[in-house]
Amino acid sequence: MSREVLAAQTNVSRETLEKFDIYAERLVKWNRAINLVAKPTLDSLWDRHFLDSAQLLEYIPNNVKSWIDLGSGAGFPGLVIAIMRPDIAVTLVESDRRKSVFLTETARACNVDVTVLAERVEKIDLKADVVSARALAPLTKLLLFSEQLLHPKGQSLFLKGESVENELTEANHIWHITHTQHKSRVDPRGSILSITEFERRADV
Repeated sequence: MSREVLAAQTNVSRETLEKFDIYAERLVKWNRAINLVAKPTLDSLWDRHFLDSAQLLEYIPNNVKSWIDLGSGAGFPGLVIAIMRPDIAVTLVESDRRKSVFLTETARACNVDVTVLAERVEKIDLKADVVSARALAPLTKLLLFSEQLLHPKGQSLFLKGESVENELTEANHIWHITHTQHKSRVDPRGSILSITEFERRADV
């Protein structure tokens, strides 16, 4: 997929596309020294990573003001969200120091205002309207993090692969979950879990 197709599918401006150009160039360069993404996926960077992250914006309400992305790694989905929605205060949580440096310097190069926290999720003392994660942990653990980080009536958005049904089954042993499952526009085996309510079961 080319940058033009991303532009057509997301309706981003030319200025935003130029930020993605910078992001892509830096990601390819840094990936030689740091394992940010699997090398074969660089050939499909614009869809496999950029569009995959950007699709989350379809599932949030208009009044979202703050967003915490967990285990941001190479910036997916959090840095993509920050580039596309500068009106949202985005915090990227990445405990790996080298990756957190990549995120900080790439955001600066793209002229994007984000907060990068080089901490473990358990140590974060923040609240946000949205909590997101991609390929970080099983759903049960992600809900524990969300319980800690979400504002009341906040929303969790998790990019999941083909194990999503098993994860939902496991999580339902601990949580009552209100969720919507959306098919990924990028990965035929993938989906996005939008979780708007969850609470611990009384019997566990």
